[in-house]
Amino acid sequence: MQNKPKHKINLFTLIMISSAIVVSIRNFPTEAETGLHMIFFALVAAIGFFVPVALVSAELATGWPKQGGIYAWVKEAFGDRLGFVGIWLQWTYMIIGSIAMLYFIGGSLAFLFAPSMAHNKYFLFAILMIIVWGATLFSFRGIKASGMVSTICFLGGVLIPGILIISLGLTYVLKGNPIQISMSLDKISLIPDMSRITSLVILVGFIRAFTGIEVSSSHANEVTNPTRNYPIAIFVVVILGFLLNILGSFSVAAVVPQKHISLLAGLMQAYHDFFHKFNMGWIVPIVGIMIAVGAIGEISTWTLGPVRGIHASAKNGELPPFFQKVNDNGIPTHLLIVQASFISLVGGGLLFMPNLNTSFWMSNVLAVLIYIVMYSLMLLAGIRLRYKKADAARKYRIPGRKNLGMWAAVLTGLATLTFCFLISFLPPDQLKITHKTLYVFLLILGFVVLVSVPFVVYRARRPAWRIVNSEREESEL
Repeated sequence: MQNKPKHKINLFTLIMISSAIVVSIRNFPTEAETGLHMIFFALVAAIGFFVPVALVSAELATGWPKQGGIYAWVKEAFGDRLGFVGIWLQWTYMIIGSIAMLYFIGGSLAFLFAPSMAHNKYFLFAILMIIVWGATLFSFRGIKASGMVSTICFLGGVLIPGILIISLGLTYVLKGNPIQISMSLDKISLIPDMSRITSLVILVGFIRAFTGIEVSSSHANEVTNPTRNYPIAIFVVVILGFLLNILGSFSVAAVVPQKHISLLAGLMQAYHDFFHKFNMGWIVPIVGIMIAVGAIGEISTWTLGPVRGIHASAKNGELPPFFQKVNDNGIPTHLLIVQASFISLVGGGLLFMPNLNTSFWMSNVLAVLIYIVMYSLMLLAGIRLRYKKADAARKYRIPGRKNLGMWAAVLTGLATLTFCFLISFLPPDQLKITHKTLYVFLLILGFVVLVSVPFVVYRARRPAWRIVNSEREESEL
């Protein structure tokens, strides 16, 4: 049987998919709360993490543009076991990390139409179920449909609201209105006191704002001319993400007094205060809906991203034949259903726990910790393949004499990730945790369990799974 030709992703669609994963305006109030320190934190996050990861992923994706992304790269460098661990950790991050996003959508919609529902667990659970299963079922239609949703949601829910906020903020400043943050360019204003726990935790938040750039690589073999278009898309997203975060956060900080920018008040409260400064309160519901749409687009893009890598590992015989099933559009439907079921169970379980704030924060920290391990594997794969596969064709190579550029990117990225890994265990002041030792112990225990799972799953694989896959591929030729 002859396979259907796959839909190809052009450069614009690839930029939209990658932007929908990485670029967001949700972080503006959190970043604005740091004042001019936002420049320092954003530069550290961009230079120490975002740029190295983008450079390495661009080289790996164009050198090994196989379906699977992280799985294919780490497998090529270190073998099947660590390749499976890498993609499993990325998939786990998606499952855990998407939960906070789903409740953000529910909280935003509640703030606009029925503020009292923002704390209603049944309402939030209903929103979670509708979006998760809606995005899952829509993903069955294939990458073309998913790319269309990513484009619409990014443009309408991220880029347009972001440009609006930046434009209003700059207009506010240029008209000579009082700026609500100190514009003094001295050391105290520009360099934070890194001895403070709050400052350290905020740095982790900035790092997380730039995660996900590598997810679009799972579609690398579906991109038109990937050796040219993938690096271009990556660098466009890096620049767009950095500029939008800095200018957008500055706009919010310039207009809204710092004491009114609170993590507890929520994103929509910050935007409510922002637009009322311009006597534009009427636009808050419209922008709120657009922001929720942008977040839904991010969920939709994440839904089909890491699962493609997991499917690649399943075809390699590392998961039972049940998980190798695809529909006529080439979409791994069984894996998507299992993924949606996990998100529903974990999301519902966290929602109905008594200490909701601490549970959510710990789930976010665990997500960051496992993603740090995955990124470390990816960076190490980059340098490993420079020596193991020195002659492999790479249409994009990190510039630098011999392997100097790659070494610089990898060491910079690993140093930043190591620092963030250590400070992620620090209890944040905002939660006022009394049993800090127990808090750290539970984080360590959760981290060890989550990282151990893929090793256990890999050990349970059976040779027959690979044979079934081989027979299937032969029958399709």
